[in-house]
Amino acid sequence: MIEAIGLSKFYGDFAATREVSFAIPRGQVVAFLGPNGAGKSTTMKMLTGYLAPSEGSARIAGFDVLTDRERAAARLGYLPENGPLYPEMTPLGLLRFFGRARGMTRERLRERLDEVVRQCALGEVLEKAIGKLSKGYRQRVGMAQVLLHEPDVLIMDEPTTGLDPNQIRDVRTLIRELGRTKTILLSTHILQEVEAVAGRVILINAGRVVFDGLPAELAGAGGIEEAFHRLTGLASGVTA
Repeated sequence: MIEAIGLSKFYGDFAATREVSFAIPRGQVVAFLGPNGAGKSTTMKMLTGYLAPSEGSARIAGFDVLTDRERAAARLGYLPENGPLYPEMTPLGLLRFFGRARGMTRERLRERLDEVVRQCALGEVLEKAIGKLSKGYRQRVGMAQVLLHEPDVLIMDEPTTGLDPNQIRDVRTLIRELGRTKTILLSTHILQEVEAVAGRVILINAGRVVFDGLPAELAGAGGIEEAFHRLTGLASGVTA
């Protein structure tokens, strides 16, 4: 459902990513792990078609995100780290706007609005201005917008950044619920996120994949934190 095929992105002589390749089948929740600046967000932008790779290609549900963008986008829900929310709009107005932009019928939009409002627990704030909502509620609005068209694939970049512990718990619960029926790639630098939601880990460092496997395989005898330090070079004081 998600394919990265030799994805490289160069800015002059600097390589943000280099030959990143992996494939994620239907129904798998994958944590995309790495230190700040490792290339996680760049990779996700290439996977969603927001950024063209210098080399390689990306596919969503078999559709190339650059050459078959509309069909790929129809199967994809993307939540960037700072989602595109309009502060003067209400959650209800925003969701209706995106639903119409996606060509959803009135009946279908009404049906999906009821569902995403329930999933994301937005009932109490539907008519409040987004700019006046807490970070946690704004994140829920972003999640609802991503889910509105019922995509098969979800790509989420740091969905719990800036949330308090209760809000983090709510988002993780929602991700686990969604993971029963959807393919999810979840970018994070929070190690606890891996054990909380993911069945597989892809670890990237300095623009390259350095581990791809089960959380238990990554943890080994020393735990995930020790493995993270060892594979990213942080244990020896090298930063990515």
